[in-house]
Amino acid sequence: MKNLMKIFGVLVLVMFTAISLSSCKDDDDPADNDFFAGTYKGSVSYNGDGNNISTNEGSVFVTKIASGTKYNFAFSNGIPDLNGLEFQKTGDNSLVMVGSNALVYVRIDNNDLKIAYSKDGKTWTANCNR
Repeated sequence: MKNLMKIFGVLVLVMFTAISLSSCKDDDDPADNDFFAGTYKGSVSYNGDGNNISTNEGSVFVTKIASGTKYNFAFSNGIPDLNGLEFQKTGDNSLVMVGSNALVYVRIDNNDLKIAYSKDGKTWTANCNR
């Protein structure tokens, strides 16, 4: 009877360990971390303040601000930065800009960054990838 209890105890321990390890799910949503941060390279442009800048060899450095919902977009080639653009998570791994009085299209994923942002007579565009 003691051997049966030992075997049963070991079996329960093994099952508990197996269930514990298999229930560890990778639910780390990129929208919740710095997944989108980094440098994207490609075509960028800016039109405003008497400047008209356009290049196919530009870059945009994306930074997530500590608030967790805002991002900064640092453009190359003397293009002014876009700072503090606020997004909210909608669905799986998608970010949508909120609270804006500008004409905005911003899409970010692991490989691509697309921006069409127009405010106060100034326009920024980006079609970049990593």
